[in-house]
Amino acid sequence: MEQEKVVVSVNGVQYERMVEPRRLLCDFLRQDIGLTGTHVGCEHGVCGMCTILINGRTARSCLTFAVQVDGAEITTVESLGTPTNMHPLQAAFWEKHGLQCGYCTPAMLLTAVELLDTNPNPSRDEIREAISSNLCRCTGYQNIVDAVEHAAAQMNGGAS
Repeated sequence: MEQEKVVVSVNGVQYERMVEPRRLLCDFLRQDIGLTGTHVGCEHGVCGMCTILINGRTARSCLTFAVQVDGAEITTVESLGTPTNMHPLQAAFWEKHGLQCGYCTPAMLLTAVELLDTNPNPSRDEIREAISSNLCRCTGYQNIVDAVEHAAAQMNGGAS
């Protein structure tokens, strides 16, 4: 099958690959460049597990073709931090028990990144609205809301 060149920046690293036009972005990220933090759930854009940031905005990577992001800046969960140097959101999810099985966590974190970038001090209702696009089967969302609220406070120099 015909292939097209894609040049994309993922977490600040530029990648140039030849891909089939039908190659999904989630498969490109996971299989072609080895970033497996982006999870695939329903493959229909409903569950939100494949959420990443494209040019700073959340997007479903299972509904996006890799050729569509040529020239874009992609952010995945791998960019946030490390176990020894966590992003405030990662630390808050840990401290406030905002994760259980962890499958939804990458999408929740990136959704929260976008939220806090646009609204550094969201209300609990605004947090709930933002994360409503991602399904979680373990936590009931309360601890996730607590974690995002805590991270917002920490990022704003306060305590929650």
